[in-house]
Amino acid sequence: MSEENFPSGSVPVAVAARVYGKDASWVRAGIVSGWLPIGKATRSGKLVTSIEEMDSRLGRINFYISPKKLYEETGYLWKGERR
Repeated sequence: MSEENFPSGSVPVAVAARVYGKDASWVRAGIVSGWLPIGKATRSGKLVTSIEEMDSRLGRINFYISPKKLYEETGYLWKGERR
């Protein structure tokens, strides 16, 4: 099996949502809850791990979606597109 070359950076949430055929909020909730193991959610450098912490009044949540993990879960090879 050949080693894939994965682009650096995070796959946009919109791209992951399109790959799964779901809404972006579904992807965000899955990452935060842990049942969608393709990335991490952080706020001010701290891991966000519960739906209750998704309150926008607490501040912006940053999502990192790993190109490699998305490929392993879905077979989709992200090539750097934004949508």
